Amino acid sequence: MYDLVIKNGKLVTPDRIYEADIAITDGVYAAFLQAGSDAPAKEIIDAKGNYVFPGIIDCHAHLNEPGFEYREDFATGSRAAAAAGCTTLIDMPLNNDPSLMNKEIFDMKMGLISKHSAVDFALWGGIVGDYDSQPGSVKNNMKDLVDLHNCGVAAFKGFTCPNGDLFPTVNMGNVRKALEILKPYNALCGFHCEEFGQVLEREKEAKAKENRTKEEKIRDFLDSHDVWTEYVATKNVIDMVRATGGRVHICHVSHPMVAQVVKDAIHEGLSITAETCPHYLGYTEDFVFEKGAPAKCTPPMRRKEDMEKLWDYVLDGTLSCVGSDHSPAADEEKDNETKDIWQAWGGLNSIQFFLPMMFDMVVHKKGLSPSLIAKVMDYNPAKVFGLYGKKGAFELGFDGDIVIVDPERPWKCSQEELLTKGHVSCFDKEEGKGAPVCTVIRGKVVAEDGMYKEEAIGYGEFVRPVK
Repeated sequence: MYDLVIKNGKLVTPDRIYEADIAITDGVYAAFLQAGSDAPAKEIIDAKGNYVFPGIIDCHAHLNEPGFEYREDFATGSRAAAAAGCTTLIDMPLNNDPSLMNKEIFDMKMGLISKHSAVDFALWGGIVGDYDSQPGSVKNNMKDLVDLHNCGVAAFKGFTCPNGDLFPTVNMGNVRKALEILKPYNALCGFHCEEFGQVLEREKEAKAKENRTKEEKIRDFLDSHDVWTEYVATKNVIDMVRATGGRVHICHVSHPMVAQVVKDAIHEGLSITAETCPHYLGYTEDFVFEKGAPAKCTPPMRRKEDMEKLWDYVLDGTLSCVGSDHSPAADEEKDNETKDIWQAWGGLNSIQFFLPMMFDMVVHKKGLSPSLIAKVMDYNPAKVFGLYGKKGAFELGFDGDIVIVDPERPWKCSQEELLTKGHVSCFDKEEGKGAPVCTVIRGKVVAEDGMYKEEAIGYGEFVRPVK
């Protein structure tokens, strides 16, 4: 007898959709059976009429623990993720205090988050650099990278733009050195690509302007982070791949001009992967003017024609992953009444609608196959971040992770009903069709009908890359 059988569902893979029953025992896929097999099980879930994915992997999320739990922590962020169909998330090394920069911080962070995550999780380690704004602030952590790799982080993250003292910006010397150190371990280094000098000077000039209206300030912000800041930084980082032969992941690509640089590098044979996010595929700079502070993020959303063209690079595989880039804030940090675009926190509350937004965009707005979601939110992230072998596919012995999606189920984002700690989201009142009705992690139901189960808190496990 199996522990759990998911019956009558339409299994979604990157290549096809087919009907089958799934049997899970001891937390892993034990068998894939003919639909309607009537296999005996302790628990049976009927997924008739619905799509069944091998979970969802959010490869880019900030859950802000330790140090900034007033914004988010693993308990609140992971319960929202579970409700949204995410079974594994990869947490960023910031914004935390301290950020994840060495083994000691890794051990401390694990001691906190492993007690109350509702979903399985992997971790990004930090790459911090030599751009500090105050004497005595943290310098680069090159000597700590191998120890972090041995701890089991899935990838490393650095910022090429001004980023504050808790996570100092990397220069190209830091990028090159990190790639040289980590190349023998085939470790992946991801970068937020906006060029330091351009952003610094353009922001300084924009903020010096007086008597600007709200709309003019938003225009100044968008122009300070225009595509050239992202383009130049991406080209510089790719040059460091040419110099070292290291592996690089370009985070949250927002513009087709940047995606083309990545595509060219891939065709050259360089070890480059890249991701984008739902807000770059479904929203434009007009949304920032409409929503103000809640829609502030960097890189910012682009023009409509850029948004539409970006889809081409998702479809051709250049942008192989889609992550939420959930970067939560306390409500007051996103308040339009007290914060202008410059003062507001830069990041979006998006994790609870990561899968629903993508499903609606892919299937209902674009008329594309749900297989694209299995590709960019399951299989590819598992491959890129070393989790394949446990996560990301319907394979015998892989973790028994499932999300069942009703393709016609309506959803609407309501700030008052968010499960995250912060309740300000630019996606408030956004709506669509296609929502998870059941989330299963290693054979255990952790969420149903948009609500996590209390017993899921603490069930999530740390996932190390598969050797």
